[in-house]
Amino acid sequence: MKNGRMNRRDILAAGALLAASAWTPLARAARPLGADQRARIQTLLGQMTLAEKVGQMNQIAGGRQKSLNSKLDAAMLDRVRKGEMGSFLHVAGAEPLRDLQRVAVEESRLKIPLLFAMDVIHGYRTILPVPLALAASWDPKVAEQAARIAAEEAWAAGLHWTFTPMVDIARDPRWGRVVEGAGEDAYLGSRIAEAQVAGFQGADLGKGMRMMACAKHFVGYGAAEGGRDYDSAEVGPRTLNEVYLPPFHAAARAGAGSFMTAFNALDGVPMTANADLVRGFLRGQWHYQGLVVSDWNAIRELVNHGIAADAREAAVLALKAGVDMDMASGSYATYLAEAATADASLVPLIDESVGRILAAKARLGLFDDPYGFGDPARDKAPLRRTEARDLAKRSVVLLRNDGAVLPLKPGARLALIGALADDASSAIGSWRARGQATDAVTLKAALAGAEYQPGTDVAAAVEAAKRADVVLVALGEDFNRTGEARSYAEIGLPDGQAALLEALKATGKPILAILMGGRPLALERALTGVPAVLQTWLLGIESGPAIAEILTGKAAPGGRLPIGMPRKTGQSPQSYAHLPTGRPANVDLAVDSARYHDTDIGPLFAFGHGLTYGEIAYGQLTLSGETLAPGGRITASVQVTNRGTMAVEEVVQLYANEPVAAVSRPVAELRGFARVALKPGQSRTVRFTLTPEQFAFWRDGKWIVEAGDIRLMAGASSADLKSEAKFRITAGAEGQVPAASLATKVEVA
Repeated sequence: MKNGRMNRRDILAAGALLAASAWTPLARAARPLGADQRARIQTLLGQMTLAEKVGQMNQIAGGRQKSLNSKLDAAMLDRVRKGEMGSFLHVAGAEPLRDLQRVAVEESRLKIPLLFAMDVIHGYRTILPVPLALAASWDPKVAEQAARIAAEEAWAAGLHWTFTPMVDIARDPRWGRVVEGAGEDAYLGSRIAEAQVAGFQGADLGKGMRMMACAKHFVGYGAAEGGRDYDSAEVGPRTLNEVYLPPFHAAARAGAGSFMTAFNALDGVPMTANADLVRGFLRGQWHYQGLVVSDWNAIRELVNHGIAADAREAAVLALKAGVDMDMASGSYATYLAEAATADASLVPLIDESVGRILAAKARLGLFDDPYGFGDPARDKAPLRRTEARDLAKRSVVLLRNDGAVLPLKPGARLALIGALADDASSAIGSWRARGQATDAVTLKAALAGAEYQPGTDVAAAVEAAKRADVVLVALGEDFNRTGEARSYAEIGLPDGQAALLEALKATGKPILAILMGGRPLALERALTGVPAVLQTWLLGIESGPAIAEILTGKAAPGGRLPIGMPRKTGQSPQSYAHLPTGRPANVDLAVDSARYHDTDIGPLFAFGHGLTYGEIAYGQLTLSGETLAPGGRITASVQVTNRGTMAVEEVVQLYANEPVAAVSRPVAELRGFARVALKPGQSRTVRFTLTPEQFAFWRDGKWIVEAGDIRLMAGASSADLKSEAKFRITAGAEGQVPAASLATKVEVA
């Protein structure tokens, strides 16, 4: 297959994939199709006209994001009867969707159920912390619980399919969609991806309150040049396989029922038409047979990319690449039947795609019970505030606490400054589904005893600060500054906040900076002289009470940064897992080295950084052996002790490095972590068990495990490694899957 053109052998192979695999072992959580279901799909394919097949590949908007169901008029229902679409998005509501499904399964010729979809990203009615905040918990159970809550509420509204998790690795915080992912690291991203898929889909995609998940955006979307959304990405094969692909493999193994292709071009080939990576790699090498959907209007946008002369050619390219469903562009619906009539070699590819779409509907149980989703009573159930508050608390990261400003002393007079402290709309983020800003409890509402000033009048804010014992300043970005199409060339404090902060510093009062927003900002200069810093992201409807519990010591902070926080915007992109160089960064500017002359080395706050209340002591890292043979295992153990007076949680992190290899290896790579609860004075031991395949690297089209030394390092962050130990891999071998996608067995005793 070259340049999107398929020969007869490719077509026959593609057809064989459909015939041979209702699903593959890659997706352990997906319910295998029974013989009766497979027969039903084959029968339907035989009964369908070409127009009806193309209709199944067409997803259209039944409304608008802020006006759901608004396009479901009589003309649209006639189109449903004619089988002109297989899926709707921007629709919701148990009763209207039941009525819409009834038209499809009772009044259309073949009675094929519809798929109802919506962007349910971090909550449906109960809006929870944004995905980057959930990743900051460093607790996959948090991500899974958030997905489960969202799925249960969306299921009650009659929805089948969500377009999440976004598993794109992002190392450039200028990119606005960094808010929607799990940060910069492939290992952490893989664990969060697995958890989100499990939370949305449950143990069986065909039973219970569940939704089909969608791993997006395949692949390289987070590597957009300059952090500009939708822009091209230039990524080498090793980086692609070791950094950007592992979370997708983890999501596929977890059973993600669908994938979405990315808007961007990767090395000059738009992903919507990237036959080598979608049909060749995802389908051919990974044997993934779930549904692949385009992003919004992305097929038609292949014309803008300059690889298709018109929408007809774009539709053919996307089909040949392996994209099963066209989201919103209408290119398949308008041109694909005509193209297949002119070129019969496209027909088996259409059959393959339609077969996967029907298989997705079968796995969801829609053929057995097309009305099995939706519950009007549950659709109006109370919001799940207790769970929302707990998830929010676990996502907060304490970045600095000089002089033990936190927890606040009982009776302290507080000044609360900054408009974000009273911004309910920002608390719920930009992907809010059916959530309402009026549902959110702000920090101002949660700290009723504090003297509040929005900061628009700097003089009034300064006077309030002078009357206080501690000044709490809510800083950062509102909800509309991160998300899709929200990239910025400068990511410092916006809207005069820097001047406000400088004026408050001049009062000499202790300041706690409460950073809100969907990305890490470049704040070295702004935070100079600020003794305490708390990263609180956009935490959802219980944002205010969750932050207040952390401030007062009712709860201890335990989150960690899932992406490093730059000193200055110009450092971006960067990652802790960088390669060594011949001239490593040196603090001495007189030495020529890999660093900037106008800023210190490294980020302001590193990947994995986060503090808690009190002191955590680390013991020496020990190993179960000195060597690791192919097929074997090695266990690394470290003890942690809470020397403080409060119950806290510490995120123990394990990093690896291969100091001498055939290719340069990152100076450190995350290979395990555990969020450990510790009572005052308590010691616990964390054990990480690893296999040789977890140290493989990509070379010459395969995963290579080399014989040689491996350093393991344990600590509190990528920049705070407490101890290390070394072992030797005794013989080379080959791995089978991306190394970072493999989960380390973790035990806490």
